[in-house]
Amino acid sequence: MSIDLLTRFIENALAEDIGSGDHTTLSCIPEEATGKAFLIAKQDGILAGTRVAGRVFEIFDPGLMVRLQIPDGTRVIPGDKPFIVSGRQRSILQTERLVLNIIQRMSGIATQTALFAEKVRGTNAKILDTRKTTPNMRFLEKEAVRIGGGFNHRIGLYDMILIKDNHIDYAGGIIPAIERATDYLKRKHLDLKIEVEARSLQDVSEIVTQGSVFRILLDNFTPDRISQAVEMIGGRVETEASGGINLMNIREFALAGVDYISVGALTHQISSLDFSLKAIS
Repeated sequence: MSIDLLTRFIENALAEDIGSGDHTTLSCIPEEATGKAFLIAKQDGILAGTRVAGRVFEIFDPGLMVRLQIPDGTRVIPGDKPFIVSGRQRSILQTERLVLNIIQRMSGIATQTALFAEKVRGTNAKILDTRKTTPNMRFLEKEAVRIGGGFNHRIGLYDMILIKDNHIDYAGGIIPAIERATDYLKRKHLDLKIEVEARSLQDVSEIVTQGSVFRILLDNFTPDRISQAVEMIGGRVETEASGGINLMNIREFALAGVDYISVGALTHQISSLDFSLKAIS
């Protein structure tokens, strides 16, 4: 995770929340007052985001001290206390909401990812995230996926070439799209991998024959069609399944022999895990 990116995110988030001042805290808490508070879990799930929370405290008030008791990636149950923060009461109160928002969302994503990862345990398939993320929080959400046992797909539009259906249609077909992408990489002196979406077994045959890609995205294929596609490909390139995949059917797709399964629901259809920050009186 980029320290600069994280710092900018935290500074912007604090500015958004505090604005001209937390007048509630400033009006009723003495400036010199110090104290402690603990983070408490209120649901079962996978903890994620404590490292980021520590950075929030550090940026806002270097005098705040965090004692971590449960690390990220650990399953928590209601009543668990992942950390205790101590220092100026005003600082604890002013960072409380941002810290909770980060931990709750990241833990929700990590928990969701862990459920999917468990479903494919014992198969060759790995769970991938997508770009279906919250604007400006992608780097945190993708870290949460890793904490939950998943893997990151491309981070953005810049670190890989993924030729999807609309690219293919605009380019006039699979072969012209691949040829243009290959030529572009040569001209720009870029070392990026090319993945191409297939919508049919005929597409699969065409992509494999072209021979310039490292992975084929089998979009909205049934498990049976994926098995056929995997057999056609014969290990020459990596395979990825996506579309219509959920916790109820993901194991069928994994058992069909695909290398990767991308699941947008890891980051855009999750429930935040419930935590509270409680003052120690």
